[in-house]
Amino acid sequence: MSAVTGTAARDRWARLRSEPSPLIGFGIGVAGVALVTVALLPFNASVGRAIPALVLVLPVVAAGLLGGRLAAVATAVAGAAAFSLGFIPPVGTLRVAVSDDAVALVVFTVIAMAVGTLVAQESDRRRSAEQRALEIEAMHARFQAVVAEREALRRDAERVAVMEQVDIQRAALLRSVSHDLRTPLAAIRAVASDLRSGADHGETVRQELLGVVCDEAERLDRIVANLLSLSRIEAGAFHPDRQAVDLEELIGEVIRRLGRLFDDVRVDVRMEAGLPLVDVDYVQIDQVLSNLLENAARVAPAGSTVVVAAATATHQGGGPELVEVAVTDEGPGIDHQHRDHLFELFQGGEAGTLRGVGLALCRAIVEAHGGMIEATEQTEGGARLRFTVPVRG
Repeated sequence: MSAVTGTAARDRWARLRSEPSPLIGFGIGVAGVALVTVALLPFNASVGRAIPALVLVLPVVAAGLLGGRLAAVATAVAGAAAFSLGFIPPVGTLRVAVSDDAVALVVFTVIAMAVGTLVAQESDRRRSAEQRALEIEAMHARFQAVVAEREALRRDAERVAVMEQVDIQRAALLRSVSHDLRTPLAAIRAVASDLRSGADHGETVRQELLGVVCDEAERLDRIVANLLSLSRIEAGAFHPDRQAVDLEELIGEVIRRLGRLFDDVRVDVRMEAGLPLVDVDYVQIDQVLSNLLENAARVAPAGSTVVVAAATATHQGGGPELVEVAVTDEGPGIDHQHRDHLFELFQGGEAGTLRGVGLALCRAIVEAHGGMIEATEQTEGGARLRFTVPVRG
């Protein structure tokens, strides 16, 4: 705002300098009339009356420029008096002996006043235009200052909003991690305590307990892998290492690894015959399938079926051929208020169900491969999550 204040001060000073001063204008006009009269008096006998009349108009013009209309009119009167005293017989008096000289004096006075008035009016218009220009310039400077201040406030507001969003996501991450880690850790701790207590378990029960530990440890490993992948995405270092992958083999490997999650649920794999190889990062697509299948297994009712289907699909707009993979469960489905934000970070839904970083990571991976991922609700109940990946060319 200091720049605006300085500009306003300069504008006021400029306006003060340009404002007409009748007293100064009249003084300069009278001085000009006296100077012209003194300069031309020695040549009075050799020059006609027209030359003094024309030259005496110049001080009137100067008075109009500097002092305005009042100064011009007063100077015109002074010029008429000097013209009468110095150049119209009888010289030295205001009397006019010849009628032609009287007419000349009157014409001179009228013309001098008219010229002085016109010059004063034009000078006033020029000053008004200059003042308007200065005011516009000052308003523009103030406007620029306001715009700059508003932009600074906008940037500050954006920084505050980003910081608030970061705080929200940090809190959500802590809640998600604490919830997702607590369950497997509790199971591992319970099994470890039971084994350490020296309870007499048969070999079958012992192997079952060790299997639980292995399963929960793998679940922890998947959670940590998701978090690490998320950090790579935020750092801009998440790029697929593409290779030719057999989806049927990859899906079978993921289901085998998650086998214990499907003890109470049947898995139905439906692969299109002659399905081509896909051009993907094996590890990343493994993460996508693991997250989707784990979510489906945890929400599917006991005795229900989880369907994993894969088939070729045509890219919209006539693009390259794709393979669509869909995971369908018979669970409670997806709440309408969460569907549009299902794949956003920490917007997956209720605690323990399609939440945390898993689905957000799935979307990032699929989109990095040039595919799409979406969720739909089945008319007969349950949810269907599908994604596409490109075929190996």
